[in-house]
Amino acid sequence: MIEKLLEYDTKLFLFLNNLGSPIWDNLWLVITHEVTFVPLYAILLFLLYKKFGLKALLVFIVLVALMITFTDQITNVFKRGFQRPRPCGEANLIDQMRFIAVRCGKYGFFSGHASNSMAAAVFAGLMLRPYYKNLIFILLFWSAIVAYSRIYVGVHYPLDIVCGLTFGAIGGFLFYKLGKYLLKRFVSA
Repeated sequence: MIEKLLEYDTKLFLFLNNLGSPIWDNLWLVITHEVTFVPLYAILLFLLYKKFGLKALLVFIVLVALMITFTDQITNVFKRGFQRPRPCGEANLIDQMRFIAVRCGKYGFFSGHASNSMAAAVFAGLMLRPYYKNLIFILLFWSAIVAYSRIYVGVHYPLDIVCGLTFGAIGGFLFYKLGKYLLKRFVSA
């Protein structure tokens, strides 16, 4: 059963990865780069400050730092635990795929880019939902684009992405709940 799932995962990876074109490669390399969306994060922090105030912003900064550390470290635990090679590290795939990333990395299950971007999207989207109703949908779409970029550049299978997005959504929701609690307990009091 697992072997069949991994076989389908590889076939889907090759299909999606080979949809790429040299014309679009630079765009996807920018999208997948870690610092590309720092301005977006700054805007989200500004919106949180605008709606909740300075004291709450300090709580949010600490929470987001903890959330990203949490999702990132758990991702690494899974990568070391499962030790599933990235597609770019598979000798039998390298001739069938487009590898345009700067580096490959060793293990890929599950995607840290997917989990971190989804956690940030869910956390900020839920916190700001009372004020910007549709923002969460924009952030979820952004997270999906970041996650897909990892397939495009050749460093993650679709299953890595789906599991990363799922874990990120759970993490973002849990930190959202923690944030609501901390706001009520320490900021609103």
